[in-house]
Amino acid sequence: MTAAAQGAFLVFEDEAGFGMTAARARTWGRRGQTPVVRVRGRSWRRYSIAALCCYRPGEPSRLIYRPRRHHKYRGVGRNSFAWTDCRDLIVRAYIQLKAPIVLIWDNLNTHRTVGMRQYADAHDWLTIVQLPSYAPDLNPVEGVWSLLRRGPLANVAFTDDDHLERTLRRGLRHIQRRPDPIDGCLSETALEMTYHPTTPRTDQ
Repeated sequence: MTAAAQGAFLVFEDEAGFGMTAARARTWGRRGQTPVVRVRGRSWRRYSIAALCCYRPGEPSRLIYRPRRHHKYRGVGRNSFAWTDCRDLIVRAYIQLKAPIVLIWDNLNTHRTVGMRQYADAHDWLTIVQLPSYAPDLNPVEGVWSLLRRGPLANVAFTDDDHLERTLRRGLRHIQRRPDPIDGCLSETALEMTYHPTTPRTDQ
């Protein structure tokens, strides 16, 4: 009811890491011969993505994301997202959506920092809802990661981290331009979004 009363977008957030090792997926091959993807060896070089799936009845669904390249040398700088990075991504979504946000995410320590709680308390356009523990099946962003791993990342032997970055960005842009896959990710959670017909919309 919070989203309906505010005319807000329901915004789901999640983060995932992607490495140089090929994501294995079903593919075609000669009968009796197992397809083989040859890679140069394991690499710790990785990319992290924080993504938002944004939904409101009557509006095209949207995907907003922020990438982070891990440093080439271990122990140099921070490779994970800080709460300030999450805050900045949410602010970016608010500017793009031009509507209040009901943010739904998991219980990651970064999401429960004092700074994040204080920021939400100080801005009435932002309401935060925590998902239950160990409930990835309720977050449609998990479906975005699945689309990437079964699509552009599947069975690819990356030559270097730039190749990985280009492939990730191309795959995310492809999803971004098409609301249907983003809607499909929500459908996979079995969650439904409807506004009660008697509830006034504040943006009309």
